[in-house]
Amino acid sequence: MLLKLVYTCPVYCRFCFRREMVGPGGRRGLTGNKRDAAYRYIRQHPEIWEVILTGGDPLILPAPRLRVAVHTLAAIDHVKIIRVHTRMPAVAPERITAELVAALRAPGKTTYVALHANHPRELSPAARAACARIVDAGIPMLSQTVLLRGVNDDVETLSALMRAFVECRIKPYYLHHADLAPGTGHLRTSIEAGQDLMRQMRGRVSGLCQPAYVLDIPGGAGKVPIGPSYVSATAHGPEQGYEVRAINGGLHKYPPCT
Repeated sequence: MLLKLVYTCPVYCRFCFRREMVGPGGRRGLTGNKRDAAYRYIRQHPEIWEVILTGGDPLILPAPRLRVAVHTLAAIDHVKIIRVHTRMPAVAPERITAELVAALRAPGKTTYVALHANHPRELSPAARAACARIVDAGIPMLSQTVLLRGVNDDVETLSALMRAFVECRIKPYYLHHADLAPGTGHLRTSIEAGQDLMRQMRGRVSGLCQPAYVLDIPGGAGKVPIGPSYVSATAHGPEQGYEVRAINGGLHKYPPCT
């Protein structure tokens, strides 16, 4: 479940599909009765195992307010995972104070922090130190990146970004195909270009550095992996086999013909 506690964000990303919420004139987020109704809904639905705090950026909240939100969710028995999605460590690392990190700790539950960054230059020394404060507190981190034309759509930049995440003890998680937000077509690559980038990365960086290339289907149907396929069914002899494309482009029979 997504819980949008706040619509304020420290940056105004040109490609953001929620920019009409977080930009000038946008809404402030959940307050009062609406926030309580959201918690009540979660309590009444035991199938909710994970709650994602998003927005806006939840780490823009003061530490006491963030602590109340995390502790409220942690007190719900069937909520086992609290995930916090943020740009803050990269764009305002000074916000990641010891008090804020402590507010992320969920008593008896597990918190993950997902950092959104799109270029290796975003992981400055200050950003890396902010991430280290989170990880050193026992809070694992994941990454999210949007594939952007002219920003990170070449294998050198994308590989450097994924390696930088791993160096910071952040597991690459999602590489998002850019959403169909109005006015962002110039930033969007083709799916084929994204798949080719994933093929190039497969032969270039280790498995730790491989994100899942995903498409968020318009209309709320959810995310699906759209990475390249390396296997195709074939037939050799009386039984069906497969043809597997290696990272160098070579084709191999599986099982090997005897």
